[in-house]
Amino acid sequence: MLDSLEKELILEAMKIRKNSYSPYSKYAVGAAILGIDGKIYTGANVENASYGATICAERSAATNACSRGVRTFTKIAIVGGPNNEGDKHYEFSYPCGICRQFLNEFCSEDMEVIVAKDLEEYRKVKFKDLLAFAFGPKNLE
Repeated sequence: MLDSLEKELILEAMKIRKNSYSPYSKYAVGAAILGIDGKIYTGANVENASYGATICAERSAATNACSRGVRTFTKIAIVGGPNNEGDKHYEFSYPCGICRQFLNEFCSEDMEVIVAKDLEEYRKVKFKDLLAFAFGPKNLE
């Protein structure tokens, strides 16, 4: 069951997804991340003809928060799917490997990750289940 904050995260991810720039993959993703400050930061994927320059929605949301001085996250919601005109089809869109490593810099292993199609169809997992045996800041202390 989703609490009101989790619902808000999903709705914000759905809303920002509309701002995706994804002409190459035709796969639009929105993410909403909850900062330790209690505020929600959003981001959408932004593709580039030089594919390596593409930024995913999760990293877009995290850099949005970081640029405002927030560097600890407690929850993230991700919504994605084909971006055909008028297409409301959403899929469970888990973070890619680069996003998992990037988020590892700023979250605990118990951070909740919510991937959703909508408010009725969603999955919740702990971050540690997405990036087992992670290498992060603690390894460099």
